[in-house]
Amino acid sequence: MKVVPINVTVSEGDVILVNADYAFQNNDEEDLVSVSCSYPDILVKKIVAENLKQVFQKIDCNDCIVPVSGYRSAEEQTQIYETSIRENGEKFTRKFVALPYHSEHQTGLAIDLGLMKEEIDFICPEFPYEGICNEFRKKAIHYGFVERYPEGKESITGIAHEPWHFRYVGYPHSQIMKEKGMVLEEYLPFIKQFSQDKPYVWREDSETTKIFFVKTGANSISISDTCTYQVSGNNIDGFIVTIWRKNDES
Repeated sequence: MKVVPINVTVSEGDVILVNADYAFQNNDEEDLVSVSCSYPDILVKKIVAENLKQVFQKIDCNDCIVPVSGYRSAEEQTQIYETSIRENGEKFTRKFVALPYHSEHQTGLAIDLGLMKEEIDFICPEFPYEGICNEFRKKAIHYGFVERYPEGKESITGIAHEPWHFRYVGYPHSQIMKEKGMVLEEYLPFIKQFSQDKPYVWREDSETTKIFFVKTGANSISISDTCTYQVSGNNIDGFIVTIWRKNDES
């Protein structure tokens, strides 16, 4: 066993929750990259771009699906919100546009996608539940993406159904959320009940993953020398620890 430091803040990591109740206060833009060479002005976190590229390659959708919106600064989000208020009204805007500092787009972990068309609605791009778009949904789960605002969860997320908005949370979090029918507001409290002594265990053919919660104030965790791990803040009160181990390792 070895002791490793928790070297992220509570507002850093792939599994942070940003919504109307929990503002995003981390303005680090260092890890942002272009989502692709074809769309150099649309930025996301590097890990998001890498995994999105793999999904696009797997289903060969570069000519069918386009990125519409990625990272937004607080200033950009403010402008989008105010413009939508003027053009679409308050009711529409509150359903589909988050306030500055309460938008996932400020994290660099969210991407809006649209079906390739001559004209694409920036706020509500078309992304149907059929054809290549649905192929993307199915494949994206295996690369750490979830449809963040599904139908039927509006009262929990506080955002209307957005079939075009995808959030990177990492794998296997994406798969667990899908299988349990959970959005991030439900998943984080679920994981919070698991500790390092009694973690949530996710098994696949070649790998076992252990996931657990650590409260704010903890400085380190103990893991096996042969394991890989990741620590993410939850943007509320602690950290989600994910530990991977190959099943042939003792």
